[in-house]
Amino acid sequence: MTRWRWLGLAVALLAGSAAGQQGGTVITTRTLSLGTATPGGGFPLYGDAFAKVMTEADPGLPIVPRNTKGSNENIPLLERGELDLGLVAGEPAYQAFMGIDRPKTRLKILTAIFSSPGLFVVRADSPYRNIRDLVGQTVVFGAKGSGLPIMSRYMLDGLGLKQDDDFHAIYLDRAGDGPAMVLDGRAAALWGAGIGWPGFQAMASAPGGARFIAPSVEEIAQVRAKHNFLKLLTVPANSYPGQSEAINSIGSWSYVLARENLPDDVAYQLARTLHGAEATLCATLAQACETTAANTVAAAPSLDLIHPGVLKYLREVGLAK
Repeated sequence: MTRWRWLGLAVALLAGSAAGQQGGTVITTRTLSLGTATPGGGFPLYGDAFAKVMTEADPGLPIVPRNTKGSNENIPLLERGELDLGLVAGEPAYQAFMGIDRPKTRLKILTAIFSSPGLFVVRADSPYRNIRDLVGQTVVFGAKGSGLPIMSRYMLDGLGLKQDDDFHAIYLDRAGDGPAMVLDGRAAALWGAGIGWPGFQAMASAPGGARFIAPSVEEIAQVRAKHNFLKLLTVPANSYPGQSEAINSIGSWSYVLARENLPDDVAYQLARTLHGAEATLCATLAQACETTAANTVAAAPSLDLIHPGVLKYLREVGLAK
């Protein structure tokens, strides 16, 4: 065998050892970046669990989470190719997909991650009982750049209220700073969303406890009449300490979005790996139990917004046509 043939064989062997093979698909090992949000919020918590489970399930496609300013930063970072994947809340994703106040994005959905029913939380000894009671009060609406303030803005607009005019609105640099501001009296309420959200958990677990404020049945109908992309969602009973009854509210689904040019075979492999590891992800983080292939199909505004590689997988397993 000539030296050149030996060299060619060595190169081929090295290339083979650097690739992962699963179900007939060969993908060269590479690291994928995942944009989350500021520490103390739900996205970093989810992102860490997602990256851990996915990397253990497929070491050939390791995922590394990266703290960002949240949804409103993750979208442009993805569009510039500075992130491979990013967590994005439902309202910023909706605005990007529809081209509201910006050009339509070409980003695609990798998976729906969890539903986010929006709520206010106050101290249990607070006099505030409904949303109208909070008018004129200091309210923490979430971290700058996150999707939470956008969700609340839509909800309040549906009730004829303006977030920055009818409330003393506070926007945080760090999502985790919100509960302390309510507990020590600097703010009357904290806005948040989801099941297992760290801010709600901190408030509900504090001495004295907490109370949640959601829109009434009539207010939900009023908001959805104006903004029908918001969905009726429920926080099940006992999701938080002291919360003995289910709470109905409105909100949206959050997503993992992928950069436009993420290769189809990479997206396919991620979808296959993710949905093969659904039970493990659920066992790792309670709110990740909603991260399923079926929920991705149900939550996507339309199937053409799902990444083509993911859609190929969903069609193979009979969840999409």
